[in-house]
Amino acid sequence: MRIHHLNCGSMREIPPLYEESSGAGAVDRARPLVCHCLLVETDADGLVLVETGLGTADLPDPERSLGADWVAYARPALDPEETALRQVVRLGYAAADVRHIVLTHLHRDHTGGLPDFPHARVHVHPGEYRAVSDPEAAHHRHSLDRFMPTHRAHGPLLTPAPVTERAEWFGFPGVARPEGLSCELLLVPLPGHSAGHAGVAVRDGDGRWLLHAGDAYMYHGELDADPPFAHPVLEPVQHGAQTDAAARVATRDRLRHLKRAHADEVTVFSAHDPWEFARLAAR
Repeated sequence: MRIHHLNCGSMREIPPLYEESSGAGAVDRARPLVCHCLLVETDADGLVLVETGLGTADLPDPERSLGADWVAYARPALDPEETALRQVVRLGYAAADVRHIVLTHLHRDHTGGLPDFPHARVHVHPGEYRAVSDPEAAHHRHSLDRFMPTHRAHGPLLTPAPVTERAEWFGFPGVARPEGLSCELLLVPLPGHSAGHAGVAVRDGDGRWLLHAGDAYMYHGELDADPPFAHPVLEPVQHGAQTDAAARVATRDRLRHLKRAHADEVTVFSAHDPWEFARLAAR
């Protein structure tokens, strides 16, 4: 099994908040936010795409497909070469080779690429599936504003992953295992950001776990610094999107503990931090 780290959508630049090491001890520059996706090559399950970032259908009219306010704040680069579809093709595959898509949640910057892979089965945690399929069941209706109907107009094969009773992953309860996948890949509830927000844990070829934590946090200072701190450009996004502030903070603190206690077993990263992406993509 081989795992590729892909940036499927650069957005506005953010400055570092302290001396980010570039490897030579120099102070790092501002970097554009990313849409951090994973492309997993498997022997039995074809290609598995974790997150989709922004897609080709977002490019002609981004204000319609992504929302004018979001575009004004996020300032997406809208580079067709950054779409997951173009990157899959550059690796020598076709769109149809992506048989499964696994999403942390259904907000616009995570679902833009869905129309580019219309035959893929799309796996989400049951809580997120309920929020988008039965709006009355969502505790926080405002989160639906970030579920863009244009990204689902093609009728994706949206599938809630079944939760195994009492299933845990490093002490995180309510773990779901997507059906039809033989590789070690799990949806791990990381509540607070959206109704059914979950991280995607996948075991790599070396036996370590990668945990794509989605938007459970957005800047590495939230996990690495003592005390934790958010980036001022991203903090308003967190507060505007969260469905449960207390749950989000509790999730962040659990991730801090996971990173400290199990650094030799798990690599944790978020969806938009460009410094985390640069380190992992360079490996």
